Amino acid sequence: MGIMQGKTILVTGVLTDHSIAFSVAKIIQEEGGTVLLSSFGRAMGATERANARLPHPAKILELDVTSEENLSNLSAEIKKHSPTLDGVVHAIGFAPQSALGGNFLSTEWPDVATALQVSAYSFKSLSMACIELMPDGGSIVGLDFDATVSWPQYDWMGVAKAALESTSRYLARHLGPKNIRVNLIAAGPLNTVAAKHIPGFEKFEEAWAARSPLGWKISDPVPSAKAVVALLSDWFPATSGEIIHVDGGYHSMGA
Repeated sequence: MGIMQGKTILVTGVLTDHSIAFSVAKIIQEEGGTVLLSSFGRAMGATERANARLPHPAKILELDVTSEENLSNLSAEIKKHSPTLDGVVHAIGFAPQSALGGNFLSTEWPDVATALQVSAYSFKSLSMACIELMPDGGSIVGLDFDATVSWPQYDWMGVAKAALESTSRYLARHLGPKNIRVNLIAAGPLNTVAAKHIPGFEKFEEAWAARSPLGWKISDPVPSAKAVVALLSDWFPATSGEIIHVDGGYHSMGA
């Protein structure tokens, strides 16, 4: 029996088979669990193509985390396929180009608001849309990028990640009495769809290669995905409000 045997997990953010979310879904299935995916709009086609590469193609639900209608209907849509959930993976993040690439001082509030809503507030929105499906508790895991420092070119997405980290701690406080654990995985830089929209992303690769004591493969999402699945399993029953770094040890090294 795998560590996800009998569990049903909603996984957001599967766009390509190179993403952390795809590897999470794949490992869940390999470990005996059931996966539901979500996507919407123009991204749906990409999700469908990636889904076809999973060991067992999953059901795909329509979900735009900025849509109150989608969020209010999510529980009913999930119940068409499973009466309950055991976990949720929040692999959602977006910032307009004007909020990245060194534009920090000139970014207008509407674009900042978009970055914060999609990348941080949606962690709370998605969690609240799913908690009634976890009557016996569960695990909610989000994907993070270390927000303890400023990063070149990352700008307002870095602020959004800091908000995500704080949101995770408050969710852990308020959902703990329901036996729902809330944690984040702070992954090192990976060659994902999101990364391609960050100007100068190649500088992250250079820094990680030089400073990570364990080394770091920018093309390998599996170590991060394994950490997500571990948190979704029953092997971390008393861990909540935590940020686990999966970055080759980069975060712990001085310059």
